[in-house]
Amino acid sequence: MLKSSEILNLEIGTFVIMRYLGLICIALLLFTSCAKRKAEKRAEEQNQIILDYIADNNLTATATGSGLYYVLDPQGTGDFPTSTSDVTVAYKGYLVDGTVFDESTAAGVTFNLQAVIAGWTEGIPYFREGGEGLLLIPSDLAYGANGSGAIPPHAVIIFEVELIDVL
Repeated sequence: MLKSSEILNLEIGTFVIMRYLGLICIALLLFTSCAKRKAEKRAEEQNQIILDYIADNNLTATATGSGLYYVLDPQGTGDFPTSTSDVTVAYKGYLVDGTVFDESTAAGVTFNLQAVIAGWTEGIPYFREGGEGLLLIPSDLAYGANGSGAIPPHAVIIFEVELIDVL
């Protein structure tokens, strides 16, 4: 049988633990709420960067709802790939300031659309074989907070694309 002083110590210990757990939960809630607001603000800023690029370059682009925009000129006449297709694509990737960070040969590169950034997995299926155009990709669908090589963190990137073949 527990003495009354032992019961009191247990109750105080439980109270202290519950208090700390409550404080930790509040801190986590505030942190995740702040991080979510920061991500939403970044998405809005990147959307505006893309819209400014579209306006400055007199483009007619289509928004997909994920933050991705695409331009087809021409769309092409062949098959549409799926998000899991193997494709051959000729491309040039650059930042909104025009800095080129990657470019294929005219013969293109063959890869599976599951092995590339999310912006390509989502965007290339809008093209038909033989189609050309642009993908305007926010960082959340590209290289995110880490960037990659010459691509800085949180960078909007643009690809000129020619879908040569759907395999």
